[in-house]
Amino acid sequence: MARIAELESALAREERISAALRDVGVAMGTTLDLDQLLELILQKITDLLQADRATLYLLDEARGELVSRIAVGDAIRSVRMRVGEGIAGMVARTGRTIRVRDAYQDKRFTRDSDELPGYRTQSILAAPMKNHLGRIIGVVHVLNKKSRRDFTANDEALLNAFATEAAVSIDNSRLFLSVVQKNMQLLETKEKLEQSVRHLRLLFELESTMGRAASQDELIRGVLQESAQACEAAGGAVLLTEEEGGFELALWDIKKPGELGAETWRGLPGASLPPSGASVRGLLTSAMQRREPVQIAPGYDAGLALTSDPRMRTALSVPLEWEDGAPMGAMALFNKTEGRPFAHEDVELLRIIAANFCTAINLFRARVKRVREERLSTIGSLLSSVVHDLKGPMAVISGYVQMMSDVEDPARRKEYAGLILKQFESIAAMQREVLEFARGEKRLLARRIYLAKFFEDLATELRADLGTSKVELVLDLADRTTARFDQNKITRAVHNLVRNAVEAMGAKGGRVTLRVARRAPVSAAKKGDLIVEVSDTGPGIPKQIEGRLFESFVTAGKKGGTGLGLAIVKKIVNEHGGWVGVQSAPSGTTFTIVLPQDDAKS
Repeated sequence: MARIAELESALAREERISAALRDVGVAMGTTLDLDQLLELILQKITDLLQADRATLYLLDEARGELVSRIAVGDAIRSVRMRVGEGIAGMVARTGRTIRVRDAYQDKRFTRDSDELPGYRTQSILAAPMKNHLGRIIGVVHVLNKKSRRDFTANDEALLNAFATEAAVSIDNSRLFLSVVQKNMQLLETKEKLEQSVRHLRLLFELESTMGRAASQDELIRGVLQESAQACEAAGGAVLLTEEEGGFELALWDIKKPGELGAETWRGLPGASLPPSGASVRGLLTSAMQRREPVQIAPGYDAGLALTSDPRMRTALSVPLEWEDGAPMGAMALFNKTEGRPFAHEDVELLRIIAANFCTAINLFRARVKRVREERLSTIGSLLSSVVHDLKGPMAVISGYVQMMSDVEDPARRKEYAGLILKQFESIAAMQREVLEFARGEKRLLARRIYLAKFFEDLATELRADLGTSKVELVLDLADRTTARFDQNKITRAVHNLVRNAVEAMGAKGGRVTLRVARRAPVSAAKKGDLIVEVSDTGPGIPKQIEGRLFESFVTAGKKGGTGLGLAIVKKIVNEHGGWVGVQSAPSGTTFTIVLPQDDAKS
C-alpha cells in the first residue's frame, strides 16, 4: 500500500509538472507581454517546488551585473549584483546549478535578500538560463523549500526545465521586439523616402512653373498654386519689398486659380495702409519681422491680433530673404482642408518652397534689371548723339536772339530775348538731365531758393506751356519762405508731373493744382521738410502700371511716350535725399514730393 501511495504521489506530481509546462507553452504562443509570461513561469516554479519565492535575474553584459526587480510593499525595488558575487552571481559565472541547504553556512551567500523586514533565507536553488546558442542570459533563484529543509535533485531538474522555458521566452521576446523595431525603422525610412520623393516632385513642378513665368505676377501665382496644392490649403499670399521702398501684396484663392489679387503701397514713410486684409498683412509682416514661421490655428495664441478676418481659420507664414540675409518679405498659406492646423511637415515644406522662391525672384529681377540696363544704354547712346547734333542749331539761334536787341524798340526786344534765352536754358537743362539719366550720373547744385519767387515764375512758365488748352493751373503757396534744392532739377521734375497731368486729362481739360507746403519740424535744430504736390482732376492711373510707375520705360500707351518722365522725377528726388509718392483714384491723381531740409539756416 505504501508503494502504491508513493507512486500515486509521484504521478500527481508529474501531472502538475506537465500541466505547468503546458500552461507555460500555451502562454508562450498566445501572449507578447514578456513580463506577464515571466511572472507566470515564476509562479509555476514557486508552486511546483513548494518554495517561498522565486526571482529571475537578467544578465546585463555591458555592466557585468545581474538585474532583477522585486516588489517591496507597494513599491518596486531594483536589485543588482555583480557576476561572481552571491549564489546567483556564481551561477551566472559558472553556468552550473547550485543547491544550498543552509544559506548562512555558505560563504558564497550574501544577505541582501534578507534586508526585507522579518525575512530569513534558509535553502537556495539557483539555475542558469541559457538560450538556444548556450549563452547565459540570466539566473532563476528560488528560496526556502516549505515541505522540507532542502531542495532535491528532482527540484533541480524541474528548475532547469523551467529555466530553459524562461530563456526561450526571453529570446523570442527580444527577437520579436527587434523585428518590430526594425519594421518601425523601415516604415519610418519608407515615409521619409516618400516625403523626399514628394518634395522632389514638388520642386520639379515649381522649377517648371517658375521657368515658364513671363512676369513676376505669373511667378507668384504659380508658386502659390503649387504650394497650396502640396499643403492642402485653400489660398495663399506673398508680401514682397520693392526697390523703391514700397510693398506689394499678392493674394491667391483656389476658387479663382487663374487670378491674382494685388495691393501695392508706395509713397511716404509712415503712410497708413489700406484697412482691407489687415489680418493677412499682419501675419505676413510678423513672419518677415520675426524671421521665423508664424501660425494661426484654433486655440493657438500667436501673441498677435491676426484673427480679425473670420474667413482665415488656419494660416502658416514663413519669411523670405534676399541673398545677403536682408528681409525680402513673407509668404503664407490659409485654411488647410477640413479645418486642420498646418503640421510640422507643412512648415518644413513651405520653408523649402520659400527658399526656391527667393532664388527665383532674385534671378527674375536680375534678368529684368539687365534688360532694362541694356535698353537704357541703347537709349542713352541715341540721346547723346541727338543732343550733340543740337549744339549747332542752338548756337545759331542764340546768336540771332542776341542780335534782336540791336533793332527797333531795344527795351521790348531785349525783354523778349531774355525770355527766349531762358526757355532755351530750360531746354538745355532738360537735355542734360536725359543724358545724365542715361549715363547714370548724379550732379546736384543745391542752394537757397525763395519759394514765392521760384514757384510764381514756374507757374508763369507752365501756364505759357498750356497755351489754349482747357487746363487751369492753380498755384497754392502755403509756404512762402526759403528752402534748399537744385532749382533746375526741381523745375524739370515739376514740368514732368504737370505735363503728365495735362496728358491724363486729355482734350476735355480740367484743373491742375501746384501746392507748396512745409511739414512740421521734428526739432528746433531742423527745418520742416518741403512738400510739393501736383494734383489733377483726371481719370486716375491705369491699373496695369499702377505698381510700376517710377520704373524706366513704363508707359500707358501714350502716343510718343518713352516712359522716362516719372523715372527722371524719382531720380531727381532721390538725389535730394527725398521721397516721391502717388495716390490715385477715378476722380484724380496726386503726386507728392518731399525734400528734406536739414539745415535750419536755409
